[in-house]
Amino acid sequence: MITLILILWPVFFHRKKDENFPKQTQYNIPVEIAYTLIPFLIVAVLFYFTVQRESKIVKISPDSQVSHFIDVVGFQWSWQFKYKDAGDFKSATVTGTPAQPPTLYLPQGQKVRFTLDANDVVHGFWIPAFMIQMQNLPGVTNQLEFTANKLGTYPGRCNILCGRNHAQMLFTVKVVTLAEYQSYIEGLVAEEKAAIA
Repeated sequence: MITLILILWPVFFHRKKDENFPKQTQYNIPVEIAYTLIPFLIVAVLFYFTVQRESKIVKISPDSQVSHFIDVVGFQWSWQFKYKDAGDFKSATVTGTPAQPPTLYLPQGQKVRFTLDANDVVHGFWIPAFMIQMQNLPGVTNQLEFTANKLGTYPGRCNILCGRNHAQMLFTVKVVTLAEYQSYIEGLVAEEKAAIA
């Protein structure tokens, strides 16, 4: 409404009334400096605070401070989770399909490092309940760390439009106790060993 008033005001109240030209003002240096400098300063301040926060958010801890490592691979149209703490077996893998989205198990209160990658196009690994999101880029490895402190089941999804079946790129996150997590990993390893044998 305000914009409409500002547009219509000069149309009705500043019409040409006589033949005199209005005052022609050129080169108002103080005003030009102000409308150049003020937006620059606003952007500079916002940039500074963004860099400060972002460096804390994406900071990667030394490996010795991380309890669990999970590789997350996005592909059209699902997810693959490789649990790297599977003992001698090196990793236990869960691969989903659009019809059967995978479940990502996380141990409660344990720091987890996700290593993110994509096989085909850009995907977005997103768990809304924990406010974490990072892009899976083909040929680029991103890392993200976080600790899930609340037991429960949460939705996860791709949040970057990645093609025709983007809406089916879902997964479930289950935050469980450490004992349940270890039992789950052992079960995955047993399944993979049985499949190889």
